[in-house]
Amino acid sequence: MELLWWSVAVILFAVGLIGTVLPVFPGTIIILAGALLHRLMLGPEKSIGWGTIAVLVLLTMAAYALDFLSGYFGARYFGATRWGMFGALLGALIGIFFGIAGLFVGPVIGAVAGEFIAGKRMIDAGRAGWGSLLGNLGAMMGKLFIALVMITIFFITVPSPL
Repeated sequence: MELLWWSVAVILFAVGLIGTVLPVFPGTIIILAGALLHRLMLGPEKSIGWGTIAVLVLLTMAAYALDFLSGYFGARYFGATRWGMFGALLGALIGIFFGIAGLFVGPVIGAVAGEFIAGKRMIDAGRAGWGSLLGNLGAMMGKLFIALVMITIFFITVPSPL
């Protein structure tokens, strides 16, 4: 039975890794769910402790904060005005309601719209949108790194089933 729950956890980790790259699944949440399911099914003697669960929850929250703020900082780096940066944040906030894809596209649309509201030219608005897009791509790489750290922490702290 223990091997079954190990297999389920590893499969959830793989799906979570895919979800950090493809905006289809909430990757780090699936990884956290795999670790929690392992803990619930095998108990504290054969799984992770509460301290490790707390660290995994914090890493999951960090991944979503990175996802949320990446468009803002990307737009800022590419010279967006306050309106463009505010638009990127607002776009990320509204994008939450449209799934993971909304988190990816929302800040770009928000940054461009914010620059238009500020009266900037199309090239400046496009630059802010480009910065927001690059920020989101950087966030995707950061989330992948966080997901790999979460899985590594799990495998380091859990006793081997063999």
